[in-house]
Amino acid sequence: MLKKSFKFLGWTLFGIFAFLALYISSVLLISKITVNSDIDQVEEQNAIPVYILSNGVHTDIVVPVKNEIKDWRNEIRFSQTQSKDSLVNFIAFGWGDKGFYLDTPEWADLKASTALKAAFGISSSAMHTTFFKQLKEGEDCKRILISKENYQNLVTYISESFSDSAHPQWIEGHSYGKKDAFYEAKGSYSLFYTCNTWANNALKAANQKASLWTVYDKGIFCHYK
Repeated sequence: MLKKSFKFLGWTLFGIFAFLALYISSVLLISKITVNSDIDQVEEQNAIPVYILSNGVHTDIVVPVKNEIKDWRNEIRFSQTQSKDSLVNFIAFGWGDKGFYLDTPEWADLKASTALKAAFGISSSAMHTTFFKQLKEGEDCKRILISKENYQNLVTYISESFSDSAHPQWIEGHSYGKKDAFYEAKGSYSLFYTCNTWANNALKAANQKASLWTVYDKGIFCHYK
């Protein structure tokens, strides 16, 4: 009996390591494959600036607070932030696991139950929004000029990621700072669909360069060097 138990444990560990090796190699390889690499350049006077912004782990999609196509102030209200500051020009959207967002402000706060639920797609999600007055381009912040038509596609993608696209449901009492807020969102986080997968798909929706599939931020930013 003991021999069989060790044999079962050995095969189980082998299966886990084999899965992890396949998962990591797939992430690294598939993330390098570019889609929409042949997009036409848009002249700046006819374009709308959007940004991809990373904190080193998580990617946000940043868009103008208001323009002729979309006024985000109708759904994402300044009054739902601590500062209530309306003197801003951009709003960042980041989709992710609700448990991570609300219960794990720092990695030291991470619980095993939260990690397991997120890894296996059995928890709910949230949208994190942050207002900015300006952004500074760099390795972790890239500016992209897109057409009005593609911006409309991006707006639709972002809006439809909220649990209620017409009236986003504010998660009161939660924020990281003075200019951000959380809202209920659709979908579930998993090993195969992360916050960065959502951001990558946002770029696909807007017909911009993106990875074929990725789960980490560098899988997006490697296409914008």
